[in-house]
Amino acid sequence: MKKLVLTLSFFSCCTILFAQTEVQRASKLKAEAALEVDKLAVLGQQINDVLFSYAELGFQEFETFTYLTTLLEKNGFKVERGIAGVPTAWIASWSYGSGKPVLALGSDVDCIPKASQKPGVAYADPIVLGAPGHGEGHNSGQALNIISALALKKIMEREKISGTIRLWPGVAEELVGTKAYYVRAGYFKDVDACIFTHVANNLGVGYGDAGNNGLVSVRFTFEGAAAHAAGAPWRGKSALDAVELMNIGWNFRREHLELTQRSHYVISDGGDQPNVVPSKAAVWYYFRERTYPGIKRLFDIGVKVAEGAALMTETKFTYEVLGSAWPGHFNKPIAEAMYENMKVVGLPKWSDEDQLLAKATQLELKAPKIDGLATKLDTLGLPTPTGPVNVMGRQLMAMGGGSDDIADISWTVPTVVLRYPSNIPGLPGHHWSNAISMATPIAHKGIVYGAKAEIMTLLDMLLKPELLANAWTYYREEQTKDLQYTPLVGEKDNPAITLNKKIMEEYAPKLKPFYYNPAKYKTYLEQLGITYPTVKPEQKEELKKLEEKKSK
Repeated sequence: MKKLVLTLSFFSCCTILFAQTEVQRASKLKAEAALEVDKLAVLGQQINDVLFSYAELGFQEFETFTYLTTLLEKNGFKVERGIAGVPTAWIASWSYGSGKPVLALGSDVDCIPKASQKPGVAYADPIVLGAPGHGEGHNSGQALNIISALALKKIMEREKISGTIRLWPGVAEELVGTKAYYVRAGYFKDVDACIFTHVANNLGVGYGDAGNNGLVSVRFTFEGAAAHAAGAPWRGKSALDAVELMNIGWNFRREHLELTQRSHYVISDGGDQPNVVPSKAAVWYYFRERTYPGIKRLFDIGVKVAEGAALMTETKFTYEVLGSAWPGHFNKPIAEAMYENMKVVGLPKWSDEDQLLAKATQLELKAPKIDGLATKLDTLGLPTPTGPVNVMGRQLMAMGGGSDDIADISWTVPTVVLRYPSNIPGLPGHHWSNAISMATPIAHKGIVYGAKAEIMTLLDMLLKPELLANAWTYYREEQTKDLQYTPLVGEKDNPAITLNKKIMEEYAPKLKPFYYNPAKYKTYLEQLGITYPTVKPEQKEELKKLEEKKSK
């Protein structure tokens, strides 16, 4: 009995010592990983600035595609191009040992129409007037993921850690145009976890229902009969009338829809010229809601309203799904592990110049607060309820908002969204002003700090098998226990790869002279000859007055 007790005590001590050794190893490797990311900061800045200069709209990210895939191949990644029927989409993989676990890193790459803006300039000053620009900051996420992946690759090789790093782009995210097709094509079937990175104004992560809406993007096309609009209008059947009647019908119907719905449209084809009754016209709708059944219901109502408009005008109509996104749900164990790493990383040390650019921009855009860049780490994001909740006797509703098709991947594999501080708080979003910081030291610092949080979390996944096990338990027993993913795109739907083609054909030649050349210039600011920051004298004066007022 005494020998048995001694033996058990020996094994118990060994287990404790082994566990302590593994913790120490993980801690040591995380510290080393952060230093490796720092060494790659210049590469991150270059990737960020190159993509900013390309300024390509969704489905037309061809320069971005060539640059990133070439760079990854040079660094030992195997690249598959044109995935899921999308010419500008790709998957880049690198494996060591058994290749398991498979860890996917994604980030969007497309930009915003009419958002061209010189970086570091705290007022409207386009690089090319009317051209697209990175008015959300999608130029930065791939830079973050790549420097994180390259630093991790180096450590995995040296430490003989098995696993696969898989990078991929969110093509046409502004159109929610591709991720559901990636899922349908099976590109996440063997993935153990996914980290998605998205620009923000703080370092953050959350879990559960993110509080966003899902949506379905649908184009309705009406066909009628042309006629001379003055000579024989009675012989025409106006497709434009049908479009306008559909919009009128939908706007009247809004009063009788759930408060959580958000729907909007643009007339993408209104006919050719006034003296010809339009024989063809089209309207493009986004139907947003907080739940999958809610989205489907809006879509069905939209089809009925279109049918009514066609009956009133004796036209015919068809519709085409152009994109979709589920409401997002993100993984608790991974988010909690990531947040612990964020607490270690902290926020960047902003310079006086960084803060001046931020505050001057906030002043210019009449932001709710003129307080500059974040200096306090965000809290861990908690789940948002999908229905009414009782708060101190009042029924409150989570009203939703924007959409992102990373949600479709979040319902396929345990996923989190890592937000990193490369943008300025208090700006409108989808706006030229959101491009101001995106090729400046603000963006560059945010990328590096985000990459440190990411690589530390990736090391947790590789060195602590229980983290991925817990992530899948949460996914199966919490997230998908009562709700299973059903795609909003049908089997016959295909990516709308021709969208934005005409716009980029017009503006790409105008933007090309401004493409960033990192072999010649240290930064894009230097290439453009911009003094950092460029601020109006009156902005400086107003900010000085605000500071004096605060000090009193």
